[in-house]
Amino acid sequence: MDLDAIKQQGKKYEANMTKFLRDMVAIPGESAEEKGKIERAKQEMEAVGFDKIEIDKMGNLLGYMGNGKTLVAFDGHIDTVGIGEKKNWQFDPYDGYETDTEIGGRGTSDQEGGIVSAVYGAKIMKDLNLLNDKYTVLVAVTIQEEDCDGLNWQYIINEDKIRPDFVVSTEPTDGGIYRGQRGRMEIRVDVKGTSCHGSAPERGDNAIYKMADILQDVRALNNNGATESTTIRGLAKMLDEKFNPDWKEARFLGRGSITASQIFFSSPSRCAVADGCAVSLDRRMTAGETWESCLEEIRQLPAVKKYGDDVKVSMYDYDRPSYTGLSYPIECYFPTWVIPEDHPVTKALLDVHAKMFGDVRQGPADQMKMRKPRPLLDKWTFSTNGVTIMGRNGVPCIGYGPGAEDQAHAPNEKTWKTDLVRCATVYAALPTIYTENK
Repeated sequence: MDLDAIKQQGKKYEANMTKFLRDMVAIPGESAEEKGKIERAKQEMEAVGFDKIEIDKMGNLLGYMGNGKTLVAFDGHIDTVGIGEKKNWQFDPYDGYETDTEIGGRGTSDQEGGIVSAVYGAKIMKDLNLLNDKYTVLVAVTIQEEDCDGLNWQYIINEDKIRPDFVVSTEPTDGGIYRGQRGRMEIRVDVKGTSCHGSAPERGDNAIYKMADILQDVRALNNNGATESTTIRGLAKMLDEKFNPDWKEARFLGRGSITASQIFFSSPSRCAVADGCAVSLDRRMTAGETWESCLEEIRQLPAVKKYGDDVKVSMYDYDRPSYTGLSYPIECYFPTWVIPEDHPVTKALLDVHAKMFGDVRQGPADQMKMRKPRPLLDKWTFSTNGVTIMGRNGVPCIGYGPGAEDQAHAPNEKTWKTDLVRCATVYAALPTIYTENK
């Protein structure tokens, strides 16, 4: 395999990749509204010569190159978040902009740039006759990730019956190779009270006051250490081998966290004691934590136990229909996942990077001061479709994608042309290296 030829071929497609990305940016497509973007991506797959292209019943776009035995998948979600306060943008987020080195616009880093690189990575494989009877490449352009990360792959694996040997997530990695992330879940706590006239609050049972006690305990759970003297032992305990068999990976991913994100109430009027109060809790999970353990942790808080049957701790569900009208309900649980350093997939991607670009993160000149000191093998701060690919279903997953994490969901989002090209070339070489070493 001629790695220099792969690099040269990737550079030839810089203008094509730029146009493709700018076209997708110009089409608004938040979660469950991605139809126009999917159609544009399908058009590009047809133009570059994918062997088979399908749109499943949920609305995910699945493009195949080759017909070999091993299925290697590249995942990129096509939906974006909204633009937020438009005054915070220095340019139109959908018109975007282009310079000699950059492309600006909503979705450039998070994460349509990854889709562009994956499509053209497959194109390079075909151009240079890298496809063989050992592997087939799948580029999965997925939907609704911003609303419910991993829902798309739960459908692909369990309903489309597609189970790759491994998946490369093309989410932005700042030039690094990412082998995991903390998980998350969306918890709801409901508290019952009894209303009465506000002029005599002693006659009632104020649900808001009960919730105030519970929230103090929730804050302590997040902030406290792991010492034996602490009534509420904090989430930092999961970094200690005494409490967590997976403490090494927990230290790699970082400790879990919990915070209140929303609050609701019910009351007959502003002149009455509240008879109900509920909160949403954003729980980030490290290695060794499960949805059962996280719910039980809340149930065992002193204030929750104090109020007994008046408190209900549960997990949210997601059932919003996709743009095709299909609803595929799932719990709002997004498991922690981490692929080992010595896994064949990890070693293959490190090998490709070393042979093509060395053992240091690469990127545009204005980003290298930030990228170069960071380890090449690292992890995401945010959540990805890996929560379902590997977290729920055990399919090996690893991350390498164009763009920067700090551009995600931010105004003035941008990516870099050199990232698009470099990732496309790495993607083109990876299946051959992996199958040769398998």
